[in-house]
Amino acid sequence: MKQILVYADSLSWGIIPDTRHRFDFSQRWPGKLEQRLNDEHQPVRVIEDCLNGRRTVLEDPFKPGRNGAAGIQQTIEINTPLALVIIMLGNNDFQSPHTFTAAEAAQGVATLVQNIRQAPIEPGMPIADILILAPPPIIQPKGSIAAKFNGAEHKWVGFNDALQQVAATHNCDFFDTGSVISASLKDGIHLDLEQHQQLALSLQSVVEVILNR
Repeated sequence: MKQILVYADSLSWGIIPDTRHRFDFSQRWPGKLEQRLNDEHQPVRVIEDCLNGRRTVLEDPFKPGRNGAAGIQQTIEINTPLALVIIMLGNNDFQSPHTFTAAEAAQGVATLVQNIRQAPIEPGMPIADILILAPPPIIQPKGSIAAKFNGAEHKWVGFNDALQQVAATHNCDFFDTGSVISASLKDGIHLDLEQHQQLALSLQSVVEVILNR
């Protein structure tokens, strides 16, 4: 059985838009992806490491532990052997306390890629492939998160292209989720149930290719 680590934020944690509730494992895209792969006789275990508010390399000024670069090498060690690490991060870099551009947030993801590959795993353990996912574009933030994401839809512009360039430069696989899903109209950031399900469906073939090559 191959192991896949999803290193991400609230979009993948499965927060139900404009609430503080969570979709079930079978409903959110990592769980649905695991189910679909296993149903197709591709035995996998999908490990979720998805933290609400996680940035790429920035600190949350109000909550500790949201810097994605802090502890990522230990996360890799803990879960090794890994066949694949999927990263979908960056949206929280555009929260109002930060001034990151799309290019800078993408460089934050590049730092995570480098940290993953330099993790001090046990000798002989495989170095995981890395799949970078561009989250769907932020649309006008609404509801309870509107204030902290004020203006994020403008900062986000070009983030997918910048991530694609990072993936090419660092020899990672890349998938633009905005080509198959969109952010929820309820809050402009997170994913509705149907978006989780569609993302799992769209990623299935992408992940199968990576695992089987």
